[in-house]
Amino acid sequence: MRSSLARGRLSQLLTLSCLLLSSACGGDSDGSVPPAPPPAVECNSTSFLLDGTCQTFAQREDARATTPFVDNGDPVTLEVVLFKPLNGSRFPLLVVNHGSTGFGNDPALFDDTYTNKSITRFFVERGWMVAFPQRRGRGQSDGLYDEGFLPDRSAYTCETAVTLAGAARALDDIDAATDWLLLREDVDTTRVLLSGTSRGGILTIAALARRPEVFVGGINFVGGWLGEGCSTATEVNQTLLVDGAAFGGTSLWLYGNDDSFYSIQHSQDNFNAFTGAGGMGQFVVFTRAPGLNGHFIINDSDLWGATVSAYLTEAGLP
Repeated sequence: MRSSLARGRLSQLLTLSCLLLSSACGGDSDGSVPPAPPPAVECNSTSFLLDGTCQTFAQREDARATTPFVDNGDPVTLEVVLFKPLNGSRFPLLVVNHGSTGFGNDPALFDDTYTNKSITRFFVERGWMVAFPQRRGRGQSDGLYDEGFLPDRSAYTCETAVTLAGAARALDDIDAATDWLLLREDVDTTRVLLSGTSRGGILTIAALARRPEVFVGGINFVGGWLGEGCSTATEVNQTLLVDGAAFGGTSLWLYGNDDSFYSIQHSQDNFNAFTGAGGMGQFVVFTRAPGLNGHFIINDSDLWGATVSAYLTEAGLP
C-alpha cells in the first residue's frame, strides 16, 4: 500500500514538472504532440534569406549571345545568365568565367549552367551587372565542348598541345560573349571587369591581355588549367599565365589553402612566372572553414570581400 502511494505521488510530481517545463517531456503543456518544424526556406538565385523570408536583391535574365561560330553548318549561340540590380538602367559589368567539370569524365556535368550567388550578390549590391557566359558545349550553349580531351573524350588530357588548343578555344568563346555584352544598352562599356574560377580564373588572366582596351582589371579565383596530377601542369599553366602578363593593368589573384587541385606553392610559382614576365598583380591566400575545399573560395565572400573592395577602390571602380 505504501509503495503504491509512493508511486502515485511520483507520477503526480512528474506530471507537474512536465506541465511547468512544457515540451521538456515530449509534448506541449496541454499534453499534445509538438508540431513538426517548418520546412527549411530555400531562396532562388536572386534572393537571400533574412528573418525567415527570401529578400530579392537582383533581377535575372537568361539570354543567348550570338557568335561568329558555326557547328555543322548551324550558327552557334552561347547561353549567358545575367543578374542586374533592381534599380537603374546602365551598369558596370562583371563577366564571370566558369571552370571545368573536375576530370572531364562525367558528360552529364557538361549540361550544368554555372552561376554563383556569392559573387553575384557581392557585386550586384554594389551596383554592378554580373554575367555568366557558358562556353561552347557547356550549360545550354550550342556547339561541342572541346577544351582538351583524350582522343576518346573519356576525360581531360594532360597533353600540352591539345590542352593549350582547348584553352585557346575557350578564350575565343570569352571574346565572343564579351563582344555581345558590349553591344547591350544596359552595359557601361567603360567599366568592364573580368573574373573566373579554376579554369575560368586562368582564362581571366590570359583574356585580359587579348582585350586590354576592354577590361579595366581581372579577379582570378584559384586559377589553373591542369591540376598537379598532370606532369605537364606547370608548363601549361605558366604558358597561359605568362601570356596574360602583357595586360597593362593590375590583376587580383585569390587562392585557398587545402585546394584539391592546386597547392599554394604551385600557384605561387605560377604567379612568380607571371610577374617575372612583367605582369602586375596581387596574390592573396585564404583559409576556408575546417573541412572545406580551398578550391571553392569563390563561395566565401566574407573571406575575400574586403580584399576585392580594396582592389575596386584602387582601380577607381564603385
